[in-house]
Amino acid sequence: MADNAANTQIMTVVVTGASGRTGSRVAQAARAAGLTVRAASRAQGFDWEDPTTWARTLRDADAAYLMYPSDVGSPAAVEGIGALAREAVGLGVRRLVMLSARGEEQALATEEALKASGADWTVVRATWFAQNFSEGPLVEGLSHGELVFPAGEVKEPFVDVRDIADVVVAVLTAGERYVGRTVELTGPRLLSFREAVAEISAATGTKLTYTPVPARAYGETLTGFGVPPEEAEFLVEVFEGLLDGRNAHLTDGVRQVLGREPRDFADFVREAAAAGIWKG
Repeated sequence: MADNAANTQIMTVVVTGASGRTGSRVAQAARAAGLTVRAASRAQGFDWEDPTTWARTLRDADAAYLMYPSDVGSPAAVEGIGALAREAVGLGVRRLVMLSARGEEQALATEEALKASGADWTVVRATWFAQNFSEGPLVEGLSHGELVFPAGEVKEPFVDVRDIADVVVAVLTAGERYVGRTVELTGPRLLSFREAVAEISAATGTKLTYTPVPARAYGETLTGFGVPPEEAEFLVEVFEGLLDGRNAHLTDGVRQVLGREPRDFADFVREAAAAGIWKG
């Protein structure tokens, strides 16, 4: 199928989490590709926890990008993704691309829920985001000079969320090429969290340290910050599995889809440091 024919198939794409780390970039990349973006967030009247809000967001769209707001492997995600995907298919929105987590065993049930919906699905499995260091709960620790996290000395192929967004849009506009497929995305090299923090430290010219802690101790910290105990317990289980080294290898998913190498962590750090992200 010719690329121009493929592009005409997707005109309006629903983007869940459109104000978040990946959704905002997916929306930006989709608009740049000439697609009409329908943002799905609470500000626009969409609520994952209220299925009565789904139909008006999905109706008359051509495709949707699905990302669950807490964790893709949570029981709520299995139920929510499955139910929304079935509703989307029932409304004629068959082309669904879902963000999943590479190496997270708990996410497999959510992926199966998507596949069972009857959708023309694609799963995009991503490793740890580079932007987790610049957006979200890790920023506060770095801004105060220390990242405390349960990753030990494991190496991770940090992926730039802009690459995730570019892949999602490329997959959506490629006709049937990626229907029924899972694409795994990583960055171009392996870094431990200690090495990542060292690169941020060098770029900012400030002394930053990394302190590894056991996952259980980190869970206690989360509950101290007000995270519900059951959610903290779930995250502990995720961290204990996900950060055991299982992701310490590269894939060429970005190059396969986009025809270029993924962005390097150093490029992300340089740009974020120039923007003053980690100033105390």
